[in-house]
Amino acid sequence: MKKTFILLTTVLASMFAREVKAQDASTSVEKEIVKVYRWYNPTDANYVTVADGEYQDGQLLNWHYKDKTLLFFAYRNPGADRVAVNSWYNPSTKDQASIAEDEYTDDQMIKMGYTDKHVQFYALTRHGANQVPVYRWFVKNHSDWVTVPEEGDTDAYFKKGYRHKTFQYYGISRGSDVVIYNQL
Repeated sequence: MKKTFILLTTVLASMFAREVKAQDASTSVEKEIVKVYRWYNPTDANYVTVADGEYQDGQLLNWHYKDKTLLFFAYRNPGADRVAVNSWYNPSTKDQASIAEDEYTDDQMIKMGYTDKHVQFYALTRHGANQVPVYRWFVKNHSDWVTVPEEGDTDAYFKKGYRHKTFQYYGISRGSDVVIYNQL
């Protein structure tokens, strides 16, 4: 009887431990993934790319941004095959640009008038399943860069004068039919 009780207790404890470990794994995936949004400021005719939690929505609304749009998912932390994506601000053009660390050097960005560099998120450098290429478009008359995933409405940006499409990195697809946990 005691052996049966010990065996049963051991089996139940190991099953409980596996369940807790699985929950911890899914929680760590949740904490590792970050949503990346685009906001638009009609006053300055500028777009900004923002990682979830980088600014509070209220701050962006106070700064006259609107039209919050989910672009893709990225990572919060560095890792293999990931590149840091930094936010840079240009006070003379009021442009806030998201630039991967391998696109321009800090010196080049400073010479273009950008300051206030900070890491926003980490993006993938290699294409894989459930990933979307992300491009940067530039419009000269506003001196504005906009980040657009391949699945975005690129025709709308072309009509607004955006040109010079340049590949930046890969984001994790934002498809509603894809569960985030299966995208890694």
